Amino acid sequence: SNRQQERVSPVKNFFAGGVGGVCLTLAGHPLDTVKVRLQTQPIPLPQQRPLYAGTADCLRKTITKEGFLGLYKGMGAPMLGVTPMIAICFFGYGLGKKLQQKQPEDPLTYLQLFNAGMLAGFFTTVIVAPGDRIKCLLQIQASSSSMKYAGPLDCVTQLYKESGIRGVYKGTLLTIIRDVPATGIYFMTYEWLKNCFTPEGQRANSEFCPCFQFYKRGDRMNIYTLSILFLAPEGLYRGLTDVFRQLIQEEGPMSLYKGFSAVMLRAFPANAACFLGFELSMKLLHWLTPHT
Repeated sequence: SNRQQERVSPVKNFFAGGVGGVCLTLAGHPLDTVKVRLQTQPIPLPQQRPLYAGTADCLRKTITKEGFLGLYKGMGAPMLGVTPMIAICFFGYGLGKKLQQKQPEDPLTYLQLFNAGMLAGFFTTVIVAPGDRIKCLLQIQASSSSMKYAGPLDCVTQLYKESGIRGVYKGTLLTIIRDVPATGIYFMTYEWLKNCFTPEGQRANSEFCPCFQFYKRGDRMNIYTLSILFLAPEGLYRGLTDVFRQLIQEEGPMSLYKGFSAVMLRAFPANAACFLGFELSMKLLHWLTPHT
């Protein structure tokens, strides 16, 4: 029932979110690897060609040098974190909706849905910020001859030993700036699309909306500045504004959009896979445990 689907269930959200997160990672990680490598490739000298000419060239060179599995380097961190991250995200969204309702049947405005989505984005920052930093570090070392980290756990351990908890959570402010409003837009747009494709007179439910392939988390607006901030040595930048200033001075405003085509290509299959996995899992869980 609709009342049932409105109920916030941490257990159901955890399991369904885990399935959705695994689907998202498997579908989207190859192009995420391409995006990070495009963003962090060395700046070519005058008369020198860049290491990668674009998304297709990066794909080709990665597969040629490392095989198809090279596109999945660094997937351990997002795969480990994706189950609690997506679970917390959907739980936060459901909680955000519930806090704005007097009764479970009360309809929500799009502004209220946006607010609930922002709460979800804030909740996920505790996992997303260190997860993205570790993923970027592992993706970059996979394309170089240096192998500083043996894996995600070794990466966390070394970062903590070098700089404490601050080193693990480097880039958190920018992650919040990126994810909180983007996740609000993400869920608001999803609900709008479900309503658009629901026959008149019926209420949109939580079944999968096949048209939903929205460019999420700006996928999360994985802007160049965040990859740079995650990978920069300690002391290189004084803060977020310093990163922006130096990048624009050295490479121009368009440098902020490096890897944009890879991000856009990734967004369609990754987010469709995420919601397909989540919605079908929730449907199964509602069928198996209708009273929880």
